[in-house]
Amino acid sequence: MEKEKVLKVIALLKEHYPHAKYYLNFSNPTELLVAAMLSPQVRDEIVNATTPKIFAKYKTIEDYAKADLKELTELIKPISFPAVKAARIKKACQVILEKFKGQIPRSMEELTSIPGIGRKTANSILINAFGIVEGIPVDLHVIRVSYRLGWTKSKDPDEIEQDLMKIIPKEEWKTIAYRIKAHGRALCGVVPACSNCFLKELCPKVGVKKHA
Repeated sequence: MEKEKVLKVIALLKEHYPHAKYYLNFSNPTELLVAAMLSPQVRDEIVNATTPKIFAKYKTIEDYAKADLKELTELIKPISFPAVKAARIKKACQVILEKFKGQIPRSMEELTSIPGIGRKTANSILINAFGIVEGIPVDLHVIRVSYRLGWTKSKDPDEIEQDLMKIIPKEEWKTIAYRIKAHGRALCGVVPACSNCFLKELCPKVGVKKHA
C-alpha cells in the first residue's frame, strides 16, 4: 500500500476517533500488568467489571507472587480460563519479584522474558504505564482491520506488528492500535459495514467476500 494512502487512512482514523485510548481500567503499572494478562479472549467490559475486586485484594507484585491460587482464581472466575490466567499472573509476578526486585521492567526484551507476557501485553504496559513506545499492540481488531486495509498479508500478530511499524510513522504508534480497535468495533467488525465506512475509497477490502 502506498505511503500516501496509509497516511490518509491514519488521518481519517484520527478525525473519526479523536479520543480513542487504552480500553482497560488501571491506576498503576501493577494493575495494568494484571488487567492486560486477563484480557485475551474476553471482552474489555468483563475485564473492567472484574478487576476492581482483584485490585482491592492484591496491591503489589509481591501480593500476586504469594497469592493463594484458589483465591485468585475465584476472583478471576467471570473471565475465561480463570485457573490458567491466575497461574500465569502468579508466575509472572514471581519472576518480576525474583529477577527484577519487584519492579516491572521497562524494556520489551525484559518484559517478554517473563512467562505469560508477549509483545502485545508488553507494548500495552510500556505505552500506557511508562509512556515508552517500542512497538504497536496487535489485538484481534488490529489483525482484522490491518489485513483488510492491505497493510499486512499475515495473520500472525508479531509479523503484523513488524509490517505496521514499517509503514506507520513512529509518532502514531502510541495510539494507532486504539483507533483501529475503535474502527473495528464501529464499522469493521466480523461482518463489515463497508458501504457506510469513511475508508471505503481507500480500503482494498482484502478478504471481504461481500461488501455490506
